[in-house]
Amino acid sequence: MKRPLILLACAASLALGACTQQGPAPIVQQAVADTGGSKRGDFGPPVGEPIHAVLTSPPHVPPPTNRTQPAKVIVELEVTEVDMEIAEGVTYTFWTFGGTVPGSFIRVRQGDTVEFHLKNHPDSKMPHNIDLHGVTGPGGGAASSFTAPGHASQFTFKALNQGLYVYHCATAPVGMHVANGMYGLILVEPPEGLAPVDHEFYVMQGDFYTVGKYREKGYQAFDMQKAIDENATYVLFNGAETALTGPRALKVKTNETVRMFVGNGGPNLVSSFHVIGEIFDKVQYEGGTRFQENVQTTLIPAGGAVTVEFHTEVPGNYVLVDHSIFRAFNKGALAIMEVEGDQKTAIYSGKQLDSVYIGDKVASLAPVAAAQKSSAKGTLTIEQQIEAGRALFAGTCSVCHQDDGRGLPNVFPPLAKSDYLVSNPQRAVEVVLNGLSGPVTVNGATFNSVMPPMSQLNDDEIANILTYTLNSWGNKGPAVTAEQVAKTRATTKRAEGAAH
Repeated sequence: MKRPLILLACAASLALGACTQQGPAPIVQQAVADTGGSKRGDFGPPVGEPIHAVLTSPPHVPPPTNRTQPAKVIVELEVTEVDMEIAEGVTYTFWTFGGTVPGSFIRVRQGDTVEFHLKNHPDSKMPHNIDLHGVTGPGGGAASSFTAPGHASQFTFKALNQGLYVYHCATAPVGMHVANGMYGLILVEPPEGLAPVDHEFYVMQGDFYTVGKYREKGYQAFDMQKAIDENATYVLFNGAETALTGPRALKVKTNETVRMFVGNGGPNLVSSFHVIGEIFDKVQYEGGTRFQENVQTTLIPAGGAVTVEFHTEVPGNYVLVDHSIFRAFNKGALAIMEVEGDQKTAIYSGKQLDSVYIGDKVASLAPVAAAQKSSAKGTLTIEQQIEAGRALFAGTCSVCHQDDGRGLPNVFPPLAKSDYLVSNPQRAVEVVLNGLSGPVTVNGATFNSVMPPMSQLNDDEIANILTYTLNSWGNKGPAVTAEQVAKTRATTKRAEGAAH
């Protein structure tokens, strides 16, 4: 039994001796492609007449440069401070490059000389500048572009490195400028350009910090302490909860190639970017020239970017998320890509994505905004509450109680024609805020399940959802007011750190 071990030991000894006599085996050098970095990115002076860059608003991307020689490219970008919706019925003052969040997409070619013109609108309250991560030079252009309201600045740089780069404002306090939406992407194409695809999209994540809680209606101001504590109220794609949902969803067809330029403006959070139901064929991680294949989720650091490519196979709604999943379903980091085409049951036999899975993100929340505006004017009607509640009910309550309010037999009690619900609307408010566990009798049947507290919802959201349920599916109940919910919330004792 020991003979094979002895032979093996002898063989190992001979091999070691050979290494000792001949020296270690040579290290095989892996071939490294020339990535066209800054040492090789200067292709000489510009050729031909200056070109004015085509800038696009998200989610659109400018066309490829389609050039074989370096050019002088003039980029003109204006900073504006504008009030826009961050969620339905919620407004916020964004500081923007080009009037959008993220800012305008810039596309140039490696070796181009870029003449950058930055204007700051006269109505702006703050000075601004721009730091482009694709610039080789101190501050990325920030020191050369400090611009007061009503003024303009100009500087020039050569795009030496190919890649996908973030740009952002770098005026103090830098974090506040970035948190208010001052970021975007600049693509520096390789000299040979990028391979053609059917669709290119521009998506950028950012975290936002408001004084009010998530979806609290009306105007919301920036909260510096929340930003310092990195306690984001919203985590969003393209600056708004509805930027890429409903009628604004990305639209493609089956058997098409898709390239997404995805950035993360931050200012604080790292993104775990994922498309539910797709696998990235190719990921150029960190915005550079190297790539990985067959990737499920890719990390994008704050102030970083990534290029992802995939091919569409099966029709349906695909959901873009930050897979730090509470950010997707409770802070807004969710977008939709609608793929149209013939079914391919050999690849996937399932049904169209269930709306319950993505909740109210797939529906229009316009009735919610309309109800909020009427509430502010003191003209809110029960009909408006019902329509707002209908929109909010999807995903929030329909998961258990079903779209038709019938619940699930022996599991979740019905809301339709519910004696438990209609007989005591105030009790319904308490149940939604505080949850309910243990046996409960509804319409003569006993249910023993658990309803978690839904106290993360705002007062007006709870009021509208309950008004909808109290006046639907055969129920004849009163309207519930936000003031009624607020009073109940204020009298509820909660453990420190609990939702409220």
